[in-house]
Amino acid sequence: MNNFSTLLQEIKDNPVIYIDKPSITCLHSFLNGYLSGLIRLGFTQEGSETEGFNEWMQVRAKTNVSQSWAGIILFGSGSERTAFYRFFEEFAQFLKQKNSSKSKESEDVLRLRQDLNFRKFDIYDDILKGIKKRPGMFLGTSSITKLDMLLRGYSLGRKEVGVPPTEPEREFEGFQSWVQEKYGIKSGQSWSKIILFYSIDEHEALEKFFELFEEYLNKNKSSEVDENSG
Repeated sequence: MNNFSTLLQEIKDNPVIYIDKPSITCLHSFLNGYLSGLIRLGFTQEGSETEGFNEWMQVRAKTNVSQSWAGIILFGSGSERTAFYRFFEEFAQFLKQKNSSKSKESEDVLRLRQDLNFRKFDIYDDILKGIKKRPGMFLGTSSITKLDMLLRGYSLGRKEVGVPPTEPEREFEGFQSWVQEKYGIKSGQSWSKIILFYSIDEHEALEKFFELFEEYLNKNKSSEVDENSG
């Protein structure tokens, strides 16, 4: 499993590979997905990697407004790109001031804390249902881009610790090619960018995503029925 600081450095050096562009909003959603996946699997403690950073940023910005660290940095930066690179400066400063004497569990101990309930959890099944009902609770705002970044981070975290994809996750892998075929797109654009291009805004694109995803799942089920009956 890659060290969290190593992952951050790789994202800083090559943001396009992980989140398409230097964007604090995309980074925030990606890291949320990445860390939540590891937490659910028991490979890291709740909030251990970024614990206290949000409160630290609030103090730095001298604000009591309930806002994410990404929102605080963006507000004081002026652009997504500037905020993206400022995050790494702020986070490095935060780590220097963080209590280095705080005891941390070893990776071996964390592995022992794994539980079958964690392994049964699947963001492509459980969380997608929750996001559809209350997107703001999981994404902050109704945004298909944030959803895409959340899922990317989640999948990377599971892959790094050697956890095989679940059935819903494997099923989702075909969604990209299905969307490309549906819209007649031959370029390498992600499913989220394709849907967003044919929508008015991020909110409509997110709603359209769930309509398309349901259509995709129903089509797969119909295909399975036809194969079994044949």
